[in-house]
Amino acid sequence: MENQFDVIIVGGSYAGLSAAMSLGRSLRKVLVIDSGKPCNIQTPHSHNFLTQDGKTPKEISTIAKGQVKKYATVEFCDGLAMQGKKTENGFEISTRRGEIFEAKKLIFATGIVDEVPNIKGFWDCWGISLIHCPYCHGYEFKNKKTGIIANGERGFHISSLVNNLTDDLTILTRGKADFTEEQFQKLEKNNIKIIETEIDEIQHQNGNIETLILSDGEKLDFDAVYGAFHFKQHSDIPGSLGCEFTENGHIKIDNKQNTTVPGVYACGDNSCAMRSVANAAYTGNLTGAMVNMDLTNEGF
Repeated sequence: MENQFDVIIVGGSYAGLSAAMSLGRSLRKVLVIDSGKPCNIQTPHSHNFLTQDGKTPKEISTIAKGQVKKYATVEFCDGLAMQGKKTENGFEISTRRGEIFEAKKLIFATGIVDEVPNIKGFWDCWGISLIHCPYCHGYEFKNKKTGIIANGERGFHISSLVNNLTDDLTILTRGKADFTEEQFQKLEKNNIKIIETEIDEIQHQNGNIETLILSDGEKLDFDAVYGAFHFKQHSDIPGSLGCEFTENGHIKIDNKQNTTVPGVYACGDNSCAMRSVANAAYTGNLTGAMVNMDLTNEGF
């Protein structure tokens, strides 16, 4: 494999593959570096993506990668990007194996990592019946007994959306509830219960939630539980290059997917609060087009 490219894309899930396809169709020489660890790795089905509704995330990404591989100017590197630096002609990315690649432009489609609570059974259920998005998974749990592990603005926001999907809704704040008086009133008006006790364990069968055991010994049965948590960037490289971040921790971008570092772009979950396969594919497609336009303007 050569080490000189027009564009290096760090991250080869939906956003990265979509950007690669857009650039490959413009005959740009592209390298996609991917570690193969998407955040939805154990999610059984993906939804709310037209033509792909109900397929597994793996099915969608396998089809996508197969289609992108048909473009001769797109190459893949299975590995973890570890470092990045600015060079005289663009950028340099090095991998864990010591490979070094150079490109005129960089696209980060690296996603995020949820900072989830240390609750026994949590990870076994995460993405299966312990879910993050009403749009992605809510319909499958409509009219079910549902919990929300969240507090404050996050908890209030999710409860307002999920309230349309079920009449049996409980917010588990894992500490003193942090809502405004107006929010408390709205939650009460909609018969949404609030429990402040800490959660010790999630009992389940193959990731399907059955019971939450609280620290005081109380047991609560649920069919599904939403979780809203803080996150961190999956990759440290954008920050090391000088990219700025929003208050919420996303990579700051403009409406053309530019970061605050010229020549560096971002797409997908790392730079957008709307976490869905469809949105990742869209932002990746847009980013590819914007990068191609910038390369065109510089070289034409």
